Amino acid sequence: MTLPAPRRLADFRLVAFDMDSTLITIECIDEIAAAAGRKAEVAAITEAAMRGEITDYKDSLRRRLALLRGVSVAALEDVYANRLQLNPGVAEFVAACRTAGLKTLLVSGGFTFFSSRVQALLGLDFARANVLEVADGQLTGGLVPQPWGDIVDGAEKRRTLLDLADLMGIDAAQTIAVGDGANDLPMMRAAGFSIAFHAKPMVRAEASLAIDQGGMDRALQTLQP
Repeated sequence: MTLPAPRRLADFRLVAFDMDSTLITIECIDEIAAAAGRKAEVAAITEAAMRGEITDYKDSLRRRLALLRGVSVAALEDVYANRLQLNPGVAEFVAACRTAGLKTLLVSGGFTFFSSRVQALLGLDFARANVLEVADGQLTGGLVPQPWGDIVDGAEKRRTLLDLADLMGIDAAQTIAVGDGANDLPMMRAAGFSIAFHAKPMVRAEASLAIDQGGMDRALQTLQP
């Protein structure tokens, strides 16, 4: 981990987090796919999208969702109960941000089935993610449209960060963005400070701070409470 010049955490007002492989250890969509016997196929698309090799995130997500049609909600419950864990140092870093007075945002290309629970677990102030469409207790392979759209991609992550900053009356320079994949880059570029957490190479290359080993709380060596 290469440390930039120390900054005061309290100089920022908002921190935005990606969820899958950032706040939590797994890519939820890959684990859901395991229940359909399609994990390898779905995980390959996920990896390519996160590395930036697939540039149309919305298309990549629709392709993966189509492979999940018919998976039961019970399988999602199993993923949450038995496979989803917070990444090391996440709870400590979030707590430090809250103590320093920052508002916290989860903005994910994943699903509200998981993000709402992670939001509650960490006490995050705001969250935005995709809503899985369910019929008769099974995934349809689609999403439920929301007032803001139907898919949280990189552009929507950036817009959510900047819109919330605007509502708070703060400048983008007073925001922090934390992510690991190519679809996090738009919000990371817009933020005043960006953290690549165990991230893909193209994300590490652009971040203000890259954490390649250890927990997210290592960011507190630079963003001093």
